[in-house]
Amino acid sequence: MAGAQVLLDQFSPYRSRRVVVEYDSRTTAAYLLDARGAIRVPVWLANHGMAPDTGDPSGLYEGEAPLMPAAHTKHPQGRAPFDADRLRAVWFEEGDGVALLDDDGLLAIIPGWAEADSGLPGYAREAIGRSPYAWALDPVAAQLWPRVVHAEAYWDWRSSPSAWRSVQRTVFNHLTRTVGPAGHYWDVSDGHAPLIRVSERPPTADRPYTVLSTVGMCGQRMPTLDRYMADTSAYARVELALATTTPAHVAARIFRWIGAFPWRAVTWFGAGHSVKWLDNPEDAAMRGGNSAVLLVSDPAALPGAEGHLPPDTSGLTFHGDPVSWLWIVPITRPEHLFAKEHDSATLIDKLAAEGRGWVLGG
Repeated sequence: MAGAQVLLDQFSPYRSRRVVVEYDSRTTAAYLLDARGAIRVPVWLANHGMAPDTGDPSGLYEGEAPLMPAAHTKHPQGRAPFDADRLRAVWFEEGDGVALLDDDGLLAIIPGWAEADSGLPGYAREAIGRSPYAWALDPVAAQLWPRVVHAEAYWDWRSSPSAWRSVQRTVFNHLTRTVGPAGHYWDVSDGHAPLIRVSERPPTADRPYTVLSTVGMCGQRMPTLDRYMADTSAYARVELALATTTPAHVAARIFRWIGAFPWRAVTWFGAGHSVKWLDNPEDAAMRGGNSAVLLVSDPAALPGAEGHLPPDTSGLTFHGDPVSWLWIVPITRPEHLFAKEHDSATLIDKLAAEGRGWVLGG
């Protein structure tokens, strides 16, 4: 990448990915970087000189874009350089993939499932067939174009001041109907997307514990799901909840790191997932001897405070997708290792047999 001209350099809205497009007079290439600046996916975009018969892809992963072999480029004689002023990036709603466009339409797509280490580069308009540098965009353009249109519409909507208010109101009102009246309300965002708040639902005559829930996680789909399933809608949107008898302002500190975790770490949360607790001094009092959290969709499998069942938070949808609530159950390091060695269902059975409840402090 040394000595190249940067045509485009942009972080994703979640700042966990960055796309850089560079021109070095011979070629133009795009690089999808992680938050630390390491290249995750390099994609050749065009040759600007005579194409060779063969090529060496090794340099591409070090930021040195080679010429695409003649058999895999639409312009083996080379094409004119791109105009930086006419290039733009459209990030997917999930933040793990990006499309590059110019005045002629789609130039390239680097989807969330692309991985350089697995030999899966992104798609380029100038490419023919499949090579280590890029795969042809033409055969998949009709399939991927709706994702780009959706992404652009999503970020246009999200830029409106009313967008966040609609997310907030939808989740807040649902919690009021299903859990009870609201108490305190905290902002646990760090200044950029995703915007996340925490709502306190204090104990009631029928419930001896506080429920803390995120408000806003469901406003954006989680990353990487389309690596594992064709239809992600049933899993793409979540909110997190925690039942506790400890002081709410102490317990709520966990959401400062875990609420944005899927978009910062570029991953997803699902029922039965266990997440290593970040070493965060501000919630050390709550963490105690625990080293991870278990995310549970039906905490009723564990004993409740005074035999109470968890509230039923089902029924919420956002942008056509169902929203799942995952309940946080702190676990120790041995329990975390047990879940990895066996599975979450076996761990839940073990915790239940030991009388371990789903209400923190209960």
